[in-house]
Amino acid sequence: MSTTGLSAQVRTNDGWAVPHAVLTVIDLTGTQIGRVSAGEDGTVVAAGVPAGTYTAIVTAVGYTPAARTAIVPASGVATLGVVQLTRMGGLELPPPGRWTIDPQHSVIGFTVRHLGMANIRGRFTEVNGRIEVTEPIERSSVHASISVASLDTSVKMRDAHLLSSDFLEVERYPTIDFRGTGVTPAGDDKWTMNGELTLHGEARPVQLALAYHGAGPDAFGGTRAAFKATAQLNRDDFGISYNQIIRAGTVLIGTTVQVELDIEVVQGTSIPGLEPSGDEANGEQPLAAGGDGRFPA
Repeated sequence: MSTTGLSAQVRTNDGWAVPHAVLTVIDLTGTQIGRVSAGEDGTVVAAGVPAGTYTAIVTAVGYTPAARTAIVPASGVATLGVVQLTRMGGLELPPPGRWTIDPQHSVIGFTVRHLGMANIRGRFTEVNGRIEVTEPIERSSVHASISVASLDTSVKMRDAHLLSSDFLEVERYPTIDFRGTGVTPAGDDKWTMNGELTLHGEARPVQLALAYHGAGPDAFGGTRAAFKATAQLNRDDFGISYNQIIRAGTVLIGTTVQVELDIEVVQGTSIPGLEPSGDEANGEQPLAAGGDGRFPA
């Protein structure tokens, strides 16, 4: 490699780039003289390293660190070649491909504060979408569309108010849409999904904290995987600002919304025991929650 500096190509054991890897260069006295991050293709270059002998340490969240001895000649050009990182202990990741959320074994819910002292919980019972698991896993994506009219807080009068023009304006904005555009490791079996949430006509970047609970066979001969996802939203960011002041410093409804999803997915475009839909015939599997509030896909 002709690039000036100490360089490396950081890869997983199966040959995929690790774009979040970090190269740290330490001299023989133990002094750190360089620390740089890899690019999208896994290439990392510590420029301007003087001639000498160094310890090069390559790290990435979710992977076991790798250390190499690096000798930089007078030309200032040296390479570690391909440095393979091994995923730390933890669960085997789900195989690449399309996955469908199981409506019988998934739940999507939210929590808001009432009068600053109590929690009010609700859920949406109709969600459509799909999950695409890729190799590398960091490029995986999600597309989900929630039916606003399926909101359920177990109090019909409250539901009607939340669906009105004071809050969600269901007639004008019938869906809540989320597009996840990629994930990054955040620890053993933990990930961060970056995406965009469109709510009440406003699109905002959102990060979901994901916990992966594993994958395995089901009773129908298929393969399933399970995740938990959480996020915190401010409804003011989406133009939902209705409130009432009850007394000094106390409002009727909090502006922070805690979102929590427990999701079980099935590999493929259909769920055993459910009738195929028209979308399914075209390769799309709707995520639609059942009447019991479970997260359908």
